[in-house]
Amino acid sequence: MKSLVDHLSQYAAYHRDPRNIASHFIGIPLIVVAVAVLLSRPQWALGGLWISPAVFLALASAWFYLRLELKLGVLMTVLMGLSVWAGHALAQQSTMVWLSSGLAMFVIGWVIQFVGHHYEGRKPAFVDDISGLIVGPLFVVAELAFLLGLRQELKQEIELRAGVVRVNPNRAAV
Repeated sequence: MKSLVDHLSQYAAYHRDPRNIASHFIGIPLIVVAVAVLLSRPQWALGGLWISPAVFLALASAWFYLRLELKLGVLMTVLMGLSVWAGHALAQQSTMVWLSSGLAMFVIGWVIQFVGHHYEGRKPAFVDDISGLIVGPLFVVAELAFLLGLRQELKQEIELRAGVVRVNPNRAAV
């Protein structure tokens, strides 16, 4: 199994332009919540809990993150739980509200992602490795930690493999 540094370095190699990283701070959370919303129907009662496909996906994701590292895994599990909670709340609304909100967040999130990759001048990481879809949210959390001055040793390991964050000189600022 790849390590935390392996996954984040591979993903980071596609994300070295700060404008692309900034777009991921908006796009990826929108997509994660959208998926939770869209997978929050149908729901089944199980021992006083409401279970949905979103719960199963969040549990599988939590397992992946916790296997990589306990600290980030716990944080990602909490964030996945909040996404599922939001998804279940929207799933209680009318079909129109549930579906339109989920689809709108999904489409807007991906549009923002592709704008960021325009600045990067590279395709999204998941095109070459589907695991990029689950590593993306972890990358955003790690980048936020780096911005807050946390996990600098992890940042240095990633930069040794993927390079430093810098504006892509081949792409003009808009």
